[in-house]
Amino acid sequence: PMRAYLKEFLSDRRVIEEPRWKWWPILNLIILSTRPSRKGKDYATIWNNERDEGPLKTITRSQTEKLAERLAGAADGRITVDWAMRYGLPDVKSRLKALLAQGCDRILLVPLYPQYAAPTSATACDQAFRALMEMRWQPTVRVAHPYYADPVYIDALATSIRASLGKLSFEPEVILCSLHGMPKEYLLKGDPYYCQCAVTARLLRDKLGLSAERFRLTFQSRFGPDEWLQPYTDETVKALAQGGTKSLAIVAPGFSADCLETLEELDGENREIFLHNGGKEFAYLPCLNDSEEGMQVIEAVVRRELMGWV
Repeated sequence: PMRAYLKEFLSDRRVIEEPRWKWWPILNLIILSTRPSRKGKDYATIWNNERDEGPLKTITRSQTEKLAERLAGAADGRITVDWAMRYGLPDVKSRLKALLAQGCDRILLVPLYPQYAAPTSATACDQAFRALMEMRWQPTVRVAHPYYADPVYIDALATSIRASLGKLSFEPEVILCSLHGMPKEYLLKGDPYYCQCAVTARLLRDKLGLSAERFRLTFQSRFGPDEWLQPYTDETVKALAQGGTKSLAIVAPGFSADCLETLEELDGENREIFLHNGGKEFAYLPCLNDSEEGMQVIEAVVRRELMGWV
């Protein structure tokens, strides 16, 4: 299963823009021979054994169910809320067909990425559009706008962060605002992701009333030899610890739900880096997930985008 997932993910031209002739042997002869085992072990550390699924799927399902409850009274109960994964199951095509079978002729696609990027929001929409291309009778479709600067989103993040900080036994000297990275080349080609991340970090820092020195933007999860967006989270964590910072917290506002990149990479790997290099107290602050604050954001985005339909 891990190999199948990685093959689909890393074969996506939105994710890896290298020429096929160059990338195919690297992917199939090297990466898919070694990486599935390593990533499988990482997933095992965060797996929801009760449901036999990753936390991303568990949380996304709950977000869907809670959103349906919040919208139950709208449009005389005619709104149906469903969910799908870009890679894996439930797949986008089958869920679109299920909605059409229920009589849904207007569909709002909501990529759950606050900041737009071609390898995230765009490829999620690509998958939906591929399914639509095969339909003789297509529904009317809208795509939700990224909400990286939406006041509801910024307020929800600030409220969640303050609540998480209030539960700690220490006050972090530095808070890292860690967002998923991408190759710098994508930025130079015109992807707006970096700029939207910077806006989110600035608005959130101002909302929390913190200085730029205490609240810093970094980028995680780099892959391969190319230069990615900087500063890198892991290198920043190491430098802070070696430089005398004793307490650190990390928050990941680019993820609407906790997943491998937050629970294993940030709360696991980066915790180890910090403590191994002289740090004393470390905390990962959870994503909005299906919390009250998180659901307020998703509901606000959906209601905004449904205007004129309901």
